[in-house]
Amino acid sequence: MTQTPSAPLTGRSASEETATTTPAGTDPAGVAPVDAVADEAADGTLTPRVPDPVKQLKRVRRKARKAEAAVAELEARIAEAEQRPAYPLARPASMKKRHWGLVISFVALVLAPLLAVMIYLWTFAEDQYSSTAGFTVRSQESSGANDLLGGLAQFAGTSSASDSDILYEFIQSQEMVAAVDKAVDLQGHYSALWPRDWVFALWPEASLEDLTWYWQRIVGISFDSGSGLIEVQALAFDAATAQAITQAIVAESQTRINALNEQARADAMRYARADLDEALERLKDARQSLTSFRTRTRIVDPEADIQGRMGVMNNLQQQLAEALIEQDLLLASVSPSDPRIKKAQQHIDVIRDRINIERQTFTSNNTDTGGVGEDYPSLISEFERLTVDREYAEESYRAALTALEVARDDAARQSRYLATYINPTRATEAEYPRRTVLAALAGLFLLLTWSILTLIYYSIRDRS
Repeated sequence: MTQTPSAPLTGRSASEETATTTPAGTDPAGVAPVDAVADEAADGTLTPRVPDPVKQLKRVRRKARKAEAAVAELEARIAEAEQRPAYPLARPASMKKRHWGLVISFVALVLAPLLAVMIYLWTFAEDQYSSTAGFTVRSQESSGANDLLGGLAQFAGTSSASDSDILYEFIQSQEMVAAVDKAVDLQGHYSALWPRDWVFALWPEASLEDLTWYWQRIVGISFDSGSGLIEVQALAFDAATAQAITQAIVAESQTRINALNEQARADAMRYARADLDEALERLKDARQSLTSFRTRTRIVDPEADIQGRMGVMNNLQQQLAEALIEQDLLLASVSPSDPRIKKAQQHIDVIRDRINIERQTFTSNNTDTGGVGEDYPSLISEFERLTVDREYAEESYRAALTALEVARDDAARQSRYLATYINPTRATEAEYPRRTVLAALAGLFLLLTWSILTLIYYSIRDRS
């Protein structure tokens, strides 16, 4: 099978190519050669088919129109791009003045102070030793007389919790500082390293008020109000001084507890004696009132007197009954004009008159008892009132007397004492100052300060 050679594509325009005759066997667009389509003849030979020029021309025109549309679209985009404002391209990043300012401020406000703190802590700060002591205030409960009184004598003591509160405040007071300074010489010990360790040492010639302020730095107090436990930790530049400080604190605390005991015992005895004197005066008045009543009425015991009167009444009632029986017997055996009947009637009338007189003495204001102007029920009521007052005064006197005995027993022994559950310890190595913790806290504080200042600066800069 033979093939016709393809014609090369020239540099003419599309319109010129369409006007020329395209050779047989070539593509009208000039893109690639087109193989002729052969028809098979009767004798078996192939005859090349000539392409239609009109179709090739239409195809080329369509491609030309598409090319022109693409060119027009490209020109429109170029015109649109030319109308937009031109932005400069971003330049490579570089350090500005504000950036250098931040770096310099970070170095000046964070790194340099932190480096100075670390140099001071590891070079100039002296080692400190700690000593710990733990104690609480215990109260010795007393029984016996208190149980007998049913709690009336509980005023003689106070609770150990309130004593612990007092002791907690006393350890932080100026009086404690002065007492420990007198025993240990705090000012001489802590001012010996001045000015080398000026942060942790005490300046020379410090006043007592300054020493009290410095006391809060070297002595730490832990207090549990629920259990009353107090734990004290003292720091010093040597282990012996730290232990001596805690020992002095424990000794002064014991002295203060003893003073509180003495005051409590003195108050308890004074109050008990005052109550006893008052109860005694009340008992004297009650007994004097009862004596005056007996003198005025000439009745020792109205209850016994009324029982005697009731006995007289019962005897008269019995005699009246016997006289009536005797009269009935006489009437049954003798005539009514018999003189014995008249005598029996007189005997009955006398007994009845006496019974009426005895009954009137219980309510009359003119009695035979000597209490003229007073009826017998009023006398009984007054006597009962005076008797109740005397009995109450006697009970109060017995209670006051028992309370005095309880107060005297409490005063004879130490009712409150200081129980030390941690004896003052002696350190074998220095644990303070905690340099790593202090350096970390200083770095954190400096970093936060620098961050806040930077944010404030940029906030003011953006608003101005």
